[in-house]
Amino acid sequence: MSVIPKRRRRKAEINIVPLVDVLVVLIFFFLVSMQFRNLTLLNLTLPKIETAGKEEPSESLQVGVDVDGKFYVNGKEVDQETLVDAVEEIGRLSPETPVLIMADENSLLHKVTFVMDTCRKAGLEKVRLQSR
Repeated sequence: MSVIPKRRRRKAEINIVPLVDVLVVLIFFFLVSMQFRNLTLLNLTLPKIETAGKEEPSESLQVGVDVDGKFYVNGKEVDQETLVDAVEEIGRLSPETPVLIMADENSLLHKVTFVMDTCRKAGLEKVRLQSR
């Protein structure tokens, strides 16, 4: 029998301090590198759909149609003639610009089709309807 005493080993512990340090650095990195999208708030109730499409890039032309039939271009209220002029100008300058139509679920269909028709006449073929 051996007279040499056995050394007791300490239990292995998981040190979570380095993990917390890395997570704090990652959170800080994501907050700094995040791009905030400039949202324009319109009082619209968008219709619901079951299937969602792809989100358009923030460089799209946003056209809103509210319940009263008023038009909005990138959040600013415009009349029908100004809407046509703005869409035609965008069509001349960059015909690849996507158009995002945000129409209230109770807005008149002929107002929405007017916007879509105006966009297509101006050469803007990437026309999408926003839903919630």
